[in-house]
Amino acid sequence: MKGTASRSRWEIISSHIFTYFNFLNLILAGLVLLSGQYKNMLFMGIVITNAVIGIAQELKVKKLIDALSVVTATKARRIVNGKICQCKIAEIQEGDTLKLMLGDQIPVDCEILKTDGLEVNESLLTGESLAVQKKQGDFVYSGSDVVAGSAVAKVLHTGDDNYATQLVKKAKTKRRATSEMQDAIGRIIKYVSYALIPVGLLLFYIQRFSAGNNLSDSIVNTVAGVIGMIPEGLVLLTSISFILGVGRLAKKNALVQEMEAIEALARVDVLCLDKTGTITTGDLQVEKVEPIIRDGSVEEVLGVIAYAFEETNATTEALRRHFTEVTGQKIIEKVPFSSSRKHMSITIEGKGKYCLGAPEYLSSDPKILSRAEKYAAEGMRVLLLSHDGCENCFIILSDIIKPDAAETFAFFREKNVQIKILSGDNPLTVSVVGMRAGLPEAAHYIDARKLPDEEEELQKEICKYTVFGRVTPEKKQAVVKALEAAGNVTGMVGDGVNDVLALKDADCGIAMAAGSDAAKQIAHIVLLDSDFASMRQIVGEGRTIISNIERVSTLYLTKTIYSILLCVIYIILAKSYPFIPIQLSLIGGTAIGIPSFVLALEHHEETIPRGFLRNVLRVSLPAAVCMVGSLVAITLVGEWFSFSELVSSSLHLIAGGIVSFGVLTAACMPMNRLRFALCLTVIGIFAGAILLFPGFFGMAPVMHLIMTLL
Repeated sequence: MKGTASRSRWEIISSHIFTYFNFLNLILAGLVLLSGQYKNMLFMGIVITNAVIGIAQELKVKKLIDALSVVTATKARRIVNGKICQCKIAEIQEGDTLKLMLGDQIPVDCEILKTDGLEVNESLLTGESLAVQKKQGDFVYSGSDVVAGSAVAKVLHTGDDNYATQLVKKAKTKRRATSEMQDAIGRIIKYVSYALIPVGLLLFYIQRFSAGNNLSDSIVNTVAGVIGMIPEGLVLLTSISFILGVGRLAKKNALVQEMEAIEALARVDVLCLDKTGTITTGDLQVEKVEPIIRDGSVEEVLGVIAYAFEETNATTEALRRHFTEVTGQKIIEKVPFSSSRKHMSITIEGKGKYCLGAPEYLSSDPKILSRAEKYAAEGMRVLLLSHDGCENCFIILSDIIKPDAAETFAFFREKNVQIKILSGDNPLTVSVVGMRAGLPEAAHYIDARKLPDEEEELQKEICKYTVFGRVTPEKKQAVVKALEAAGNVTGMVGDGVNDVLALKDADCGIAMAAGSDAAKQIAHIVLLDSDFASMRQIVGEGRTIISNIERVSTLYLTKTIYSILLCVIYIILAKSYPFIPIQLSLIGGTAIGIPSFVLALEHHEETIPRGFLRNVLRVSLPAAVCMVGSLVAITLVGEWFSFSELVSSSLHLIAGGIVSFGVLTAACMPMNRLRFALCLTVIGIFAGAILLFPGFFGMAPVMHLIMTLL
């Protein structure tokens, strides 16, 4: 399921009502009704309450997410009467004329009418990562990304007729977020579901014909055994926690597009990000132009280049702010900037070809590169202008560092999250900027072009460095994959087309709302405020959600395990089941139900290791064995000393409560004031119930119980 916004109200309501476990509970309630022991139907009140809470919470979150989704909704630029107007994708019709610009994900199949250096990445459709240059008359397909230039195009296909739509029906190219926790819970539910009916029938047979119970008691005992096995509370807890997590993250300006991504977010131990828009504001300013050769026309040429392309980026915006537009020059050919080429070029009639971009891509002269390195060492961005293959001048630009960058990096350092900066800029420049921003680890840098292609070798190298410069989109993807292969849980923060491949393969892809459509569509989470600093709150919230689920899952899983073991053992022993439904409702309500909702609201930011099932079973399994051992011992001792059925039932309930509250105490460690107060409160409720209403809960009066034991 993609978030909660994709589900209608009816889908939400029906998903909480028409479930396998609700159907089973209804049958069990009918059986209790037939037995005449109506008080043992109390569990249905809990079932109904849980369903109502689940529906109410998800509808509330759906309303919030639907409102926020409008912010990131992908739109198209339709040309009407010569003017560009924004419209929804669903409103596009065949024959419409669209304006395609840098960062757009092409929404429909089109034919190019006019191009300004248009290049598209069709990797999501073809698997080929190299940008493809498009000319007039060429076709572009929905799902492709504009990585350079712009174009005017005519719509050929819409809706189901689109190439991408047809392709998606065959295979999905986007990597879905995975949830170790949900997978583990799903396996538990699967196996328990298989066992419920045969174990229930066998237990009824034993209760009726071997344990010597009448029909009414046999039904009630069987219902108690089956109810205990149903992990409904665990399912509800997980669902509601994820849903509430989506809502809480939305209030922190984070749109969760796949709920499973919350778990990946909580377990992230390596966060990959670009320099621009995270460490820096993304704005550049021209500091100076340093000539290499004397050429009085440099300012004029740069004025032509700055305004030659309709599409702009941070570099061209800085050039436009510094240089005056020059007209009257005839441009014969122009090639826009792309992340793979690392330069742009224009050919001016009568003057030749000018290229502007990364020095190491445009020159092999050691002296030139040495001068560029000097500026890079000062944290500057250096561009080289060449004329017909000869170096002309340097353009020195500076980044503006975000004021909260140091605080953000300090947070991640404290939370044991490694930072990897993947930038297309000069590695030395990025290193200096990173250190200025409060990341001392940025001193360890490398030019990504020197990294090996073999994954095993790449894994060894990436551990040594924090900053990776001159990174291509393909290399970003390779670094992310290598980190994951090394056992890390990766998060990737990006906003541009050059980040799409890495966002797609990261365990948790996070895009900026102000970024490209392609990045937003491929990401699992979108930062609506486009502020990297908000990642502190978002990671903290993700850890809180998953930590609370793991903590409370211990309580629910203990109940499921000991219920299964009790059913099997009491079938083998041919003895009466030790609990009746009303007693399980009391134990479940006080030791599990109330605590789970309180603990789920706590705030945690500690690191969460992998191995959900292992972490939970470490407490649940010994507790379940202890519960079973104590109950079986009470049954056997009761027979030895000829305890009445009422006394044995009382001892079973007390023992069950003691063990359950022991599990609760373990789950509350380390203890704080809230958890201590919670434990005292629920223990008080349990004690009060058995002291004040012993008959209702199938217990002997306390004084009678004491006298019997003495």
